Amino acid sequence: MSKPTRLSIFPLTGAILFPGLQLPLHIFEPRYRELVGSALARDRKIAMIQPREPVDGAPLYDVGCVGRIEDVEAMEDGRYNIVLSGEQRFRVIREIQPNTQFRQVEAELLDEPQDEYLTLGERASLEAESRDFADRQGYAVDWDSVGQLDDASLVNGVSQIAPFDPAAKQALLEAPDLRQRCDLLVQLMQFFGRGDPDEERVTLQ
Repeated sequence: MSKPTRLSIFPLTGAILFPGLQLPLHIFEPRYRELVGSALARDRKIAMIQPREPVDGAPLYDVGCVGRIEDVEAMEDGRYNIVLSGEQRFRVIREIQPNTQFRQVEAELLDEPQDEYLTLGERASLEAESRDFADRQGYAVDWDSVGQLDDASLVNGVSQIAPFDPAAKQALLEAPDLRQRCDLLVQLMQFFGRGDPDEERVTLQ
């Protein structure tokens, strides 16, 4: 277990960040404007994590991802447009009672598996299922560019943007390695595509 670290968090339902990917955010609430200002004055890092319910102060899921502010647009009224670049997942140990408007946690940074890859069969299955899923949802995709992505970028990228239930997206984030995340992703795309997509939601308990 790594040494516990203190993280300032942005709890946001449905927003998942993976290491190596980016997440654009519009910051307008006063407490999160304070969060961004504090991060810019320190290490530019904000920890994204989902609450278990979409209500203020709700308990948090166990795992999130630390992001670094790569781009920032500060507006005259105090709002921000920022782009977070995912760096490392973390597991919450406990929540801290800070003297700030925004929430903070003590967390363990998780070691990410290195040099992960899919088998040729797994990659082909994922690409085929992704094409079917995109067609069913009416998405326009540059498949030539997709074909140039490495395995981790493809799996994590689809996991981050797919319109799954928050609990399903959380399960993808918590998958221990790339191949298990890929397998779960394929299952979710197959399940989500059944029937009328306007009437169903992917749920994991």
